[in-house]
Amino acid sequence: MSGGIVKGRALVLRLGRERVSLRFEKRGLIVGGVLAALGLLLAAFALTFGTYPIVVSGIVRALLGGGDEMARTIVVEWRLPRVALALLLGAALGMSGAIFQSLTRNPLGSPDVIGFSAGSYSGALVVILLFGGGYAETALGALLGGLLTATAVYLLAWRGGMQGFRLIIVGIGVAAMLSALNAWMIREAELQVAMSAAVWGAGSLNGLGPEQLWPVAVTLGLLLPPILLLAPAMRQLELGDDVARATGVQADRTRLGLTFLGVALTALATAAAGPIAFIALCAPQIARRLSGAGHVALVPSALVGGFLLLSADLAAQHALPVQLPAGVMTVSLGGLYFLWLLLREGRR
Repeated sequence: MSGGIVKGRALVLRLGRERVSLRFEKRGLIVGGVLAALGLLLAAFALTFGTYPIVVSGIVRALLGGGDEMARTIVVEWRLPRVALALLLGAALGMSGAIFQSLTRNPLGSPDVIGFSAGSYSGALVVILLFGGGYAETALGALLGGLLTATAVYLLAWRGGMQGFRLIIVGIGVAAMLSALNAWMIREAELQVAMSAAVWGAGSLNGLGPEQLWPVAVTLGLLLPPILLLAPAMRQLELGDDVARATGVQADRTRLGLTFLGVALTALATAAAGPIAFIALCAPQIARRLSGAGHVALVPSALVGGFLLLSADLAAQHALPVQLPAGVMTVSLGGLYFLWLLLREGRR
């Protein structure tokens, strides 16, 4: 039997004779619906806006296979894949940030702060600069680089246990060293390859199309089920390992699985568009404040991450006379947020 009951401010769904119970906060559901609607509206605006403006009716005709050939090319082959990639990659970064902020129990614990993004970038650069790999090879290199960095950070931060703030400090140091390594690799590479790698390293959606959209969508679809399956255990880990084990959670195995999934999400975004900073840092905290929850939640973080990256990409394309990579916009705005967060955590 399946059913739903209302308890206070939450909606509880019970499936399969109450073997599975899902709890949804009412405010979280409302905020999630509003964020999804805003993301769709922004996506619709992005499809109409540009050097060649297209009215909404023209967008609909192009999506249905009608209209003139130029409009179909612009909408279906150029704008739609870019908009969809911004939403998907932003969602991946938002969920990755939520996972690591939950595991470290610290708002500074995002993959771009603790070095995992830099590690994914290093792995991708090795494949690009040394082996001239394509998209699949670059994605594998980014994943391996992120996993090796995560292993190194955890080993260096381990002192008879894992303390979130120590892991963040170690991660910042590892990220600084990897950034220097990445700059050296680009400097030593051949000029043409180095220029391409440097442009990609700024974090940009320029030139991305259907050939990148489908691998990203399929990979994200494969990662989502285990992430959502581990989400309740992730919340239990926030209460501490002892409490988590008392409620039946295998703390070490769950943390390892979540770390792998978080790195995979970061590597997915890095392989597709390069390292895009601060989405993973900002999105979970914005989502937490909007939903009024005492913890970072995955779905709201994904929705906020997609909205932020699409907004940054639109601003990078149209806000200035010169088109910029989306990563430049996220660094410019996210850096201010990072500074405020550092000052606040320092006072605490």
